[in-house]
Amino acid sequence: MKEILRRDADAIVRASIQAVLPDKAIRRALAEFRPGPGRTLLVAAGKAAWQMARAAVDTLGAVDGGVVITKYGHSKGPIPGVQCCEAGHPVPDDAGFFATARALELVRNLTVGDTVLFLLSGGGSALFEQPLVSGAELQDITRQLLACGADIVQMNTIRKRLSRVKGGRFARACAPAKVFAVVLSDILGDPLDMIASGPACPDHSTCKQALAIAEQYDLKLSDEARRLLAVETPKALDNVTTRVTGSVRELCAAAADRCRALGYEPVLLTDQLCCEAREAGRFLAGVLRTHAGDGRRLAFLAGGETVVHLTGSGLGGRNQELALAAAPGIAGLNAAVFSVGSDGTDGPTDAAGGYVDGDTAAALERRGISVYETLRNNDAYHALRAVDGLLVTGPTGTNVNDVAVALLGENAI
Repeated sequence: MKEILRRDADAIVRASIQAVLPDKAIRRALAEFRPGPGRTLLVAAGKAAWQMARAAVDTLGAVDGGVVITKYGHSKGPIPGVQCCEAGHPVPDDAGFFATARALELVRNLTVGDTVLFLLSGGGSALFEQPLVSGAELQDITRQLLACGADIVQMNTIRKRLSRVKGGRFARACAPAKVFAVVLSDILGDPLDMIASGPACPDHSTCKQALAIAEQYDLKLSDEARRLLAVETPKALDNVTTRVTGSVRELCAAAADRCRALGYEPVLLTDQLCCEAREAGRFLAGVLRTHAGDGRRLAFLAGGETVVHLTGSGLGGRNQELALAAAPGIAGLNAAVFSVGSDGTDGPTDAAGGYVDGDTAAALERRGISVYETLRNNDAYHALRAVDGLLVTGPTGTNVNDVAVALLGENAI
């Protein structure tokens, strides 16, 4: 019976990601694209940047120059007229700084007749960066924010004030040229000023909020960084048109459709999941326990993005940690919990997420692996790898948050 659950989980993951690949979404958005009489330039940034850029060039036929900046391993070949660059994520690196400098050079001295097609996806906060502090300090601040469990909105409120391109500053650099931005959303509620820190969107966050976040997490900042947090970002831009395409809602809907096709009754719990990963895993396990005697094949879905508070030095990601935390709660049940990042990478690993079922806790115990100690050390990757619990898709070319699914098979108890 557990083999059926794993087979179904793999099918749900494949169908969900296939449904949110950006090609169709880009074509829909470009139906409204009206470039000016001058040059048409392309800048794409984020984990889905290569896929978005390729779809755009295929649709338009050609561009007059461009720069793509995506995560290492996410570029899948040359794109005509476009320089493809790879850089570090989630911590920015020199390769990203260099590539962003190329993008800024590309849009320098544009005229009112020129147009910049700006394709933005999740991960752009790290990948599309030209810091106003030293690169080393920006990397240190990013690591501090990741380690303390700050959510993506809090992280971006800080980072956009330390950047030449975030918080609307890239669109300002393109002026007087028009910017047509197509955004693949990876933040709950699609707040444009927070997706990749809003390079082409007026910033709605304030200096007061940024300083409060720095105090909340006791961030170690240089005097210059603290001064920059008090410098306000652009609050209005008159040269930008934006289209949001793709979201976690589509990811959840696709997962639900595949669950239904496989014979499960899908129940969407939320598409706004935002909590500690291990707490989400324990919650989903509790839901399965509650319904284990119903006699129905059920699928409970939760979309969004959890966070991990680093307490150890192990290897893993939020989706792997969510799944592993569910394992004790579903021990002995004909049930499974899995969680996957739509971009195909979960934390600094080669896995997209993790999978556990009613046999996982016992399998880990036989190998002398404690779920509690593993979670304390944030080492879900190695524990799940030991019991064939890693979900590996490779880079997918999209990025619209995560989806977690709790499956309840027949005769669950």
